[in-house]
Amino acid sequence: MNPVRVYTTRICGYCFAAKRLLAGRDIPFEEIDVSDDRDQRMWLVEASGQRTVPQIFIGERSIGGYTELRAIARSGELDRLLTAESP
Repeated sequence: MNPVRVYTTRICGYCFAAKRLLAGRDIPFEEIDVSDDRDQRMWLVEASGQRTVPQIFIGERSIGGYTELRAIARSGELDRLLTAESP
C-alpha cells in the first residue's frame, strides 16, 4: 500500500474531515503538522502548488485537499491509488 501523508495545521476543519475520512476507511496515514514550520510550508507550496491545508499525498503524488480526497474516495479512485505501483 502506498503511504498516505496529510499535511495539516492545528486549527483546520478540513484537516479534521480528511483525517476522519481516512480513519473511517481504516487507511493508515502520517499526519505532518506544518503550523509552526515555515520551511515545511514553503516546501508544501512547491510540491503541491497550493497554499491551503490539508494537502494530501499518496506515495509521491499530491492529490489535493479534503474536497479532492472525498471525490476520489467516492469514485473508487482512492483504492486504486493506494495499491498502484510507484513510478
